[in-house]
Amino acid sequence: MVDVAEVWAEALPAIKDGVTGVGVWAALNSSVPIALEDDTLVIGLPSKESELSGHLRLAQTKRVIEHEVTIRLNQKVTLRVIEGTSEDDWATEKKRDAERKRLQDQALARAKREIEAGTSWETIYEQLSRRYAATPNRSLPQNRARFFMDAVAVVAEALQETPVTDDLSERQFARCIERISQYSEIPSTIVAMHVLQKSFEG
Repeated sequence: MVDVAEVWAEALPAIKDGVTGVGVWAALNSSVPIALEDDTLVIGLPSKESELSGHLRLAQTKRVIEHEVTIRLNQKVTLRVIEGTSEDDWATEKKRDAERKRLQDQALARAKREIEAGTSWETIYEQLSRRYAATPNRSLPQNRARFFMDAVAVVAEALQETPVTDDLSERQFARCIERISQYSEIPSTIVAMHVLQKSFEG
């Protein structure tokens, strides 16, 4: 098992030779090697000196650290700088990483659902327009009634297949109801009632 403290102590003089700046040196002097996990070299700084971490993350400094440690380990490493100097601090940081990833995955899944819902309801909206355009003698009330019944069935079926679960799909659903209302000259609340009843029956 690699002794990361020993490797760091061996590499530090060469790292200092490869960088310049009082802040960078101060950060290096305060750094504590914590772990080598997979190909990640974890270096920590005490909380009271966490503002120095930016010096270690500078592209030039990071490159020198990774290069010198890679040579000594004969293994390519990537630097990770954290606040804290213990393995417990690293464990806490990994928990934060996992939580960030969970939230990111959640946001991506939500965005995907919204896109899919938007596309689905947009398709229904356009379908209603085509059906109305194909309705013969649209000025006659009985033909508008036929369109209304057909359109209610289409939207009710879509509601069963694409449940309204967020604000975007709620608005898209309402848009379809308003379109039926406009074409059939029936108040949108009445249209919504018929669609909901039909969807429950289905």
